[in-house]
Order: sequence, then C-alpha cells, then structure tokens
Amino acid sequence: MKPILYIVIPCYNEQEVLPVTAPLFLKKIEDLVNREKIADESKIMFVNDGSKDNTWSIIQELSKENSHYIGISQSRNRGHQNAVLAGLMEAKDICDITISIDCDGQDDINAMDEMVECFLNGCEVVYGVRSKRATDTFFKRVTAEGFYKFLNWMGAEVVYNHADYRLISARVLKELANFKEVNLFLRGMVPLVGFKSTSVYYERHERIAGESHYPLKKMIALAIDGITSLSIKPLHMITSMGATVSILSFIAAVWAFINEMMGRTVAGWASTICIVCFMGGIQLICLGVIGEYIGKIYMEVKARPRYIISDRTGDNISK
Repeated sequence: MKPILYIVIPCYNEQEVLPVTAPLFLKKIEDLVNREKIADESKIMFVNDGSKDNTWSIIQELSKENSHYIGISQSRNRGHQNAVLAGLMEAKDICDITISIDCDGQDDINAMDEMVECFLNGCEVVYGVRSKRATDTFFKRVTAEGFYKFLNWMGAEVVYNHADYRLISARVLKELANFKEVNLFLRGMVPLVGFKSTSVYYERHERIAGESHYPLKKMIALAIDGITSLSIKPLHMITSMGATVSILSFIAAVWAFINEMMGRTVAGWASTICIVCFMGGIQLICLGVIGEYIGKIYMEVKARPRYIISDRTGDNISK
C-alpha cells in the first residue's frame, strides 16, 4: 500500500515566491504519484502564519485550481516553529508521512525522492542536511555553523546543518504530539522522540524571490530558545562559576587578612573598582540566564495553545 504524503509548508508574507514555488511542489507530488511511490491522496499543505499580504488569498486560489493543494491559516502570526507544528499536527491523523519544507525554494525539492525511499526502507525520520554552504556569505556561513556547534556544546541535541527540512512518519508525529512544550524548537525535539532515522544530503540554493524572514536577530533568538528549552547546562555553568568565584574570594580574603596582620595593607581604589565591576557583571549575567529560564517556566505553566487555526481551504473551512 502506497503511503499518503503531506508536504507541510509554512508561509509568512510569501506572495512573491508562492506563485513560483507552488507549481514546483505540485510537480514533485505528481511525479512521486506517477512513479507509484506515494498515494494520489497526497497533498501540499500551506500553513499561513498570519501573513499581512495576499499569501492566504493565493493559497485559497491554488486550492481551487488543484485538489492536491490545501491550506490552513493561523489566527495570527505565531512564528515559524509554531506554523510548522500546526501543519504537522493537522496532518498526523490523515497521512502516513509528512515532509516539512520552507516556501522559498532554497531547499532542494528533489531530495524528497530519497527521503521517501528511506521511509520505504524502514526509516521513520529522515533529516535533510546541507552538504555545503557555498551560496552563503562568509559571515552567514561562520555564524550558522557556529550556531549548530554551540547548540550541541550547550547540550541541545541537534543534527548538524539541518534546519526544518525533514520527513516524519505519522507514527513519530503521534509521539511528538505528547511533547506539550509551548517554547518550540523542533530541531531539538524531533531527535528526542527517537525511532530509526537517517540523513539525506543536498545543496541549498539562493532564495527564488522575496526577502528572507530569518535575519541574524531571529537566528540568535532561535539559538537561545533551543538552549533554554532543551538544556539546563547554562544553570550548571552558573553553579560552577559561583563555586569558582567563591573559592577565589575565600583565597583573596585569606590573603587580605594575612596582609592586614603583617601591616602591609595599602588602600587601592582601582583594585576595589575592578572587583566590584567584575562581581556585578557576573551577577547580572547569572540573573539574566536564570530570568530566561523563569520566563520559559512562566509561559509553560500557562499552557496556552501553541497554534489556533482560523480558516481552512475547501470543504474543511472552519465555521
């Protein structure tokens, strides 16, 4: 029996690129169907993440043109990770496998062929991994590679050079649904689910049209979310730092006491200021890290919904 595939595509202000890439996704679906790799009931699911342009209107028109196109729309912009999760959770009870991919055409669509083959050979998760970063600027390449290395060093288990281009089986999605985190970092959550996995390597291209919605600022925010959502290593580092400073402070106190007893003390304004600034800086950094975790706890205990679907295309439009 051929598996039903849902290609989940998050979209935010993609009116320029969507008319270009949508036919490419449709061609890939039809090609896989014709080669009898997937079932004809397979779909391309666009997830509108509260776009402010005509993205949702374009998705609605596409769904009228071809039955392989469907779409859901979030009630407001919730971010890339929430949009991906919304599509995956909507599809998990309908399909056998999903492939999440961005709308901009940078990820090689042809890698889906090998992903599906890996699934047919027994893999439940297939990660799309960039083989090289030749199209990136030097700054982008260094910061991106440093991003993955830093995440792994901080204890967040991620696949190197893998973003959110991946195949996940419905079996894995149903287990992923048991992860109730509000602070989402799918690159680290999917490996935690387990099951047999592998990687498919591909070359990433330039964005076909429009502008990137993931500047450096968002990359840094994503890294912080990944670390604080999946690792408590920063808290361990604070504990180690506190212990180290305490030991050094004790040694300094003994040294000062000895000098006082021997009458060799000299008033030192510069050394006092340096010590005060150093300790103040460490305390503020530690408070900031602790505050980040407290903020995460605050959001988690509220248990707010991670996504809200306001509209659906076709016969399934919500009422």
